[in-house]
Amino acid sequence: MKYPAAVLGFFVDIYNMCGIAGIFLQQIDPVSIPTAGGLNLVKKMARTLAHRGPDGEGYWTNKGGNIFLGHRRLAITDLTLNATQPMHFTQEKVLPGGDPGPHYSIVHNGEIYNHIELRKILQQKGYTFHSHSDTEVILASYDHWKEKCIQYFEGMFAFAIWDEKEQQIFAARDRFGEKPFYYFEDKEHFIFASEMKALWAAGVPKVTDDKMLLNYLALGHVQNSLDKEQSFFENVYSLPPAHYLFCSRKDFRSKIHRYWSINKEITIDIGAEDAIGKFTELFNSSIKRRLRSDVIPGSCLSGGLDSSSIIASIAGQKIPGIHSPGTDKKLKTFSAVFPQFERDESKYIDTVIKRFGVDNFRIAPTAEGLVHDFDRLCFHQDEPFPTTGIYAQFKVFELASEHQVKVLLDGQGADEILAGYPRYIHWFLQEVLNQHKLGAATKEKKNLRKNGQVFKWDIRNIFAAFLPAHAALQLEKREYRNIKSQPDINPEFSRSLSGREWEGIHKPIVNKLNDILYFNTTEMGLEELLRFADRNSMAHGIETRFPFLDHELVEFIFSLPSRFKIHEGWTKWLLRKSMDKQMPDTITWRGEKTGYETPQRQWMENKLMQELIQEARKKLVTKGILKKSVLQKQIQPREAYAGDNYDWRYLCAAKYI
Repeated sequence: MKYPAAVLGFFVDIYNMCGIAGIFLQQIDPVSIPTAGGLNLVKKMARTLAHRGPDGEGYWTNKGGNIFLGHRRLAITDLTLNATQPMHFTQEKVLPGGDPGPHYSIVHNGEIYNHIELRKILQQKGYTFHSHSDTEVILASYDHWKEKCIQYFEGMFAFAIWDEKEQQIFAARDRFGEKPFYYFEDKEHFIFASEMKALWAAGVPKVTDDKMLLNYLALGHVQNSLDKEQSFFENVYSLPPAHYLFCSRKDFRSKIHRYWSINKEITIDIGAEDAIGKFTELFNSSIKRRLRSDVIPGSCLSGGLDSSSIIASIAGQKIPGIHSPGTDKKLKTFSAVFPQFERDESKYIDTVIKRFGVDNFRIAPTAEGLVHDFDRLCFHQDEPFPTTGIYAQFKVFELASEHQVKVLLDGQGADEILAGYPRYIHWFLQEVLNQHKLGAATKEKKNLRKNGQVFKWDIRNIFAAFLPAHAALQLEKREYRNIKSQPDINPEFSRSLSGREWEGIHKPIVNKLNDILYFNTTEMGLEELLRFADRNSMAHGIETRFPFLDHELVEFIFSLPSRFKIHEGWTKWLLRKSMDKQMPDTITWRGEKTGYETPQRQWMENKLMQELIQEARKKLVTKGILKKSVLQKQIQPREAYAGDNYDWRYLCAAKYI
């Protein structure tokens, strides 16, 4: 069947990334929000997101005056005005009675990496295009497949499409939550934006959710794994990753649906050589797609296996215009270093530079710099964050911006899908033991320790291997006790949350390694890291892309037996084997795992930092959240991932209440 050709039109109002904003009214109320007032309000929202889109802005309202869309643009693909948003779609045939206006209108944040392939499919079905923009492909895809179109997209995205005929909004978010979508709704308004600050600009009340605050102060949690819509603020919701929503004027309440999930139960029968080959093919393909851009991309370089593997793949594929060894077209890479810090990665960064001939630019964040930048950092994050590592990332993106690089590849996600963190080791050993392979478990423990892996293993792990539900319950009880025993929380504040004590406390039942990887990839862990990266990169007008989060690659990895993830004493075994001989052994077969860690303990000993912490304590005491006795306590500097990292949390939380 031949579909009618379609024409896409464009509303152009250029001033100066990508940030989206919109207001949908159930009733057109010229007193409450007249058309001019609605446009002004959505402009105000979008301009709080100017950092996300320094290359242009656009606004639109329909003839009925009940939908207002705003967009800030970071030009990455199609740098012409043809790609300006809001973008509109209308049928070529004009109905009797004059121009009906656009059928669909969209604001979009992100990138659809396979838009070239999708465009060809849609052209064969009768669609015509007027730009190289992936946003235009989204509109045509929605016209053709409706909500099923998301199944065809490989990318990072958050978008909202207004359907004028049906008088409804269709909004969707990518599979892992790389791009944000926040919203507020009541009986009369549906208001959405890329960041919460735009909702507050529209008049949405900024009220801290006290239980989220308590869980953060006591446990360091910045999400509720049982309720992915919940944010740090009341009545501000996050569209969960891998979900879409409809909000219709007929039934003015959003309806949310999941469109994708990982099958963690299926295990394919495959040999090691074939698994390595398939992984390498998918990984290289993912990187090649994420290098599609009308600007020259760069890459983060931490010195670890993940970022180094990305650079090795780029060099190995010899992609024209990106990196060609032996020429002056060198890939630009960006790193944070910490001289005199025991976990500084400079020597590993040097090894990668020497091997692949990339250009490298470095920043050395300091405690004084953190004090100077702290307000700005908190402004961009919108919600509390758990460690000073977020600041190091912030400075890396700032450095890239200074060198006019707009797109960076990053290794986020590799640890979650390939079991890179040391904490996964005991879950793997418990799976092996549960399969009654005592000899194999003993051998793996020995090899892991031989390779420098540090992990705990005692009688409790043996019980957990055969009683996983009991183990999950005990972990939940431990979190509950940690909340109740937090030494500085005002008892009156805790009593005000009576009945909500267990809210946000959840540990999965782990029968096998895939169970905990699934939990950290889709329920709690990865999304918060992607949130930090999005806010930090967008603060400097930079787009980050994550090759390890290609959904076909992730699905393949989850289908593999656990021995391909942890094997012969090595975490991330599959990635190491795929990179063997491509990278120096000091990178590929490095035993110890160092996270993206700053010298937080030393920074917290800084006098200026301690003054900030004491002021934060005073604010939390005044608000009735902490006991007055905390003001007499000596500040306790802690490393980034310490469980009792309380003073850092006080400092951070005080900025958001």
